[in-house]
Amino acid sequence: MVRKILLGFVVVIVLLVIVIATRPSEFHVERSITIAAPPERVFAQVNDFHAWDAWSPWEKLDPQMKKTFEGPASGVGSSYAWIGNDKAGQGRMTIEKSDRPTQIGIKLEFIKPWAATCAATYTFAPVSEGTKMTWAMDGHNNFMAKAACLFMNMDKTVGGDFERGLASIKTIAEGPAMPTTEPAKP
Repeated sequence: MVRKILLGFVVVIVLLVIVIATRPSEFHVERSITIAAPPERVFAQVNDFHAWDAWSPWEKLDPQMKKTFEGPASGVGSSYAWIGNDKAGQGRMTIEKSDRPTQIGIKLEFIKPWAATCAATYTFAPVSEGTKMTWAMDGHNNFMAKAACLFMNMDKTVGGDFERGLASIKTIAEGPAMPTTEPAKP
């Protein structure tokens, strides 16, 4: 009897391993929004990590988050690292591509709660209503990530955050224009 139970357990484990191994190795999450503002104005919100505090859905997960910025103030080579609570985790982003005002490519490195590297792409296309902004993330699923995806849908998990972030950028970009000149010195 014990032998049959063990054999049944082994069969279930082997089937589970096969199901996990056949899951997709890559994932893609993408959301878009139309913003009544020119591409340059929308582009500026993403190209400068200092501006992310106003729109990123993850910035609000930990008000005490420790942040560091390195490299140029914006554009290629600019990087942003964070260490936060269990919800915010720890990671680093680096702008690897900055084609003003059409596209930004970011290397996204998660350190905690799990290690992973993803590519985030932001595109800004002029449309008659202003700008169509698309936020996409692509990554690789190792065996453990494939197993987790049996219980968690990456598109649903991250897609809602993308939608909130895009809505915040829309509010900012469609709001009053920021002054473009330095204030007069006394």
